[in-house]
Amino acid sequence: MSLAAEVTMAESTSPSSNAAKEDELADLIHRFMDSIAEYSDRLPFAIDRQKIRSFTTLAALAITLLFAWKLLRAPSEQQRRPRRRPTPSASNSNTRTRSGTTPFPEVCSSSGDSRAQDAVNQLFQPVKLTLEQLVRHKLSEGRKVTCQLLGVVLEETTPEELQKHATVRPSVLEVLLEISKFCDVYLMERIIDDESGEKVLSALSDAGVFTSGSLIKDKVLFCSTENGRISFVRQLEPDWHIDTSPEIIHQLARFIKYQLLISPQRAERVASNVFSSTNLEQFFGGLDQR
Repeated sequence: MSLAAEVTMAESTSPSSNAAKEDELADLIHRFMDSIAEYSDRLPFAIDRQKIRSFTTLAALAITLLFAWKLLRAPSEQQRRPRRRPTPSASNSNTRTRSGTTPFPEVCSSSGDSRAQDAVNQLFQPVKLTLEQLVRHKLSEGRKVTCQLLGVVLEETTPEELQKHATVRPSVLEVLLEISKFCDVYLMERIIDDESGEKVLSALSDAGVFTSGSLIKDKVLFCSTENGRISFVRQLEPDWHIDTSPEIIHQLARFIKYQLLISPQRAERVASNVFSSTNLEQFFGGLDQR
C-alpha cells in the first residue's frame, strides 16, 4: 500500500477518534459540574445556586477549552509529523495486503485515551488541606466560639466526675489551639463545687491550653445550672457554639449563627444552622465530615 493511501486511511479514522474524545470531554464537564454542586452542598452555610450559576458556567467553559486543547494537540501534532516509509519486503507486503489496515491509528487513539484519563485523574484527585485551612473553612471565618468542656475538651462527661478528676482529651488539643489562633474562644461548664473548677483549670494548664496566649483562664467560665450556660452563650453572642446537649442546642438555634452538636451517635439536624459530629476533631478531619 502506498504512503498516500496510508495517510488517507489514518485520516478516515480521525472522525471516530475525535468523537470519542468529545464524549470523554463531555463526561469530564459533567463530572466537573457535579463536583462543583457537591462541594457547595458540603459548605457549612447555605449558597444560592442561581448566584453561582454564571461562575460555574465560566469555569466549565475554561475547563472545556483547556482539555480540548490538551486532548487534541498531541494527536494532531503526531499526524503532521512525516512518516518514514518502511523498507518494502515480501512478508510486510503480504501482511498489509491481507489485513488492508495499519495499526498506527489504533495506537495513536489508545495513547490519546490514556492521556485523557490521566488528566481526569489529576483533576479529581482529593485535595489535602492543612488543619488551619480546615478550621477556617468549617467555621466559615467565624471570629468568636463558645464551647462546652465536658464531653468535648474533657474526657469526663458529668459534673460529678469533675469532683474527682479532670482530664483533657489529647486528640482535641491541637484542634482547640488551632481554633484559638484566629477565634476568640470561651470554654464553659456546669460544676457542682469550686474545687471542680480548680481541677478543670489545672488540667487545662497542664495540657498547655494557656501557653499559646490566645486562650486565658479568664475565658473559662463556670456555672451551677444548664440555664447558666445558655445565659453565657446568649450574652457572648458567638458565631459558633459547641455543646453536647441537644436541648441547649435547640434552645439556642434561633439566636446563634452556627452550632455544633457533639454526640456519640450522629443526630438528626434540628435546624439548618446546626451540625453534628461524634467529636470535635472529627468535625475538622475533612470536608466530607458534616
